[in-house]
Amino acid sequence: MTPVLVRQHLPTAGPVPRADLGARARDWSEIQERMLVPLYEAVYERLEVGPGTRLLGLGCGSGLALLMAAFRGAALTGVEPGSPDRLALARERLQPPAGEAPGRGGIRLGRSPKDAADAETPAYTLVTAFEPIGCLAGDAEDLVGLLRAAVPLAERGAPVVLVGWGPPERCATWDVLRAVAGADALTRGTAGPDPTADHSAREGRRRSGGEDGLPGGTGRLRPALRDDLEEAAERAGLRPDGSGRVACPFGYAGVDSAVRGLLATGLFDAAVAAADPDQVGKELTEALHPYRRRDGTVWMPNVFRYLIARTP
Repeated sequence: MTPVLVRQHLPTAGPVPRADLGARARDWSEIQERMLVPLYEAVYERLEVGPGTRLLGLGCGSGLALLMAAFRGAALTGVEPGSPDRLALARERLQPPAGEAPGRGGIRLGRSPKDAADAETPAYTLVTAFEPIGCLAGDAEDLVGLLRAAVPLAERGAPVVLVGWGPPERCATWDVLRAVAGADALTRGTAGPDPTADHSAREGRRRSGGEDGLPGGTGRLRPALRDDLEEAAERAGLRPDGSGRVACPFGYAGVDSAVRGLLATGLFDAAVAAADPDQVGKELTEALHPYRRRDGTVWMPNVFRYLIARTP
């Protein structure tokens, strides 16, 4: 695979103007997506991704994880069902330099697993789903559907990688999310506004998504559970076969960059929908204060967990 240049992923409650979705995708690509690079590297190293790998990336975002696999020589297919803007950025990022032919096997990108194979496509030897689950109740629903559609496209016994948030006590981002969305959202989900938080972003309640990359789920915030990934794998007909944890600190050049990157995750969309976006930004800035260092940078320790499962 010919190396390509890198230019330095997450969703909303309710309709969002096209321009805002494009800006969000760009913030994801330029600020937030790289935060999971240590996880991508750990998984690729463990599974020895290389020239013999035929990789199917589910929820490929703007393509950074695919690009890293391309450098290792893998044949690539990416599926991004949620955001056409992210998919467009992935096409830009993964296209070979002008005048050069695509690498071995080419690069295929599409909106669904149906776009990932035709009669002549060899079975995939690895499937990845790097979009983390475990922050919203029911957020594994869309993932399970994607996995069920992808399993028939993979070799028998092929590894499938699922990713989830680590324990809340080891994820600073969870504390920030809880501070902005409101601790009561942990139990009240999509309930009405808190009368003690008039016009505050803390009135926000997570709602089910369904377009432009919006996360699914019941809308209730909840911390990651130990067996989230195993349950999703088993529902998709997969057999768990190993796991690991990777430290992925979220580091930003400054507060403005941190706010843009975190808003691009979509985890704060209910607060934005229920209150004024500027107010959400102010509360997010306040919540980030403990993680701001003397030089103005923002550093948030986080741990993510991955599960390796096998196709039947």
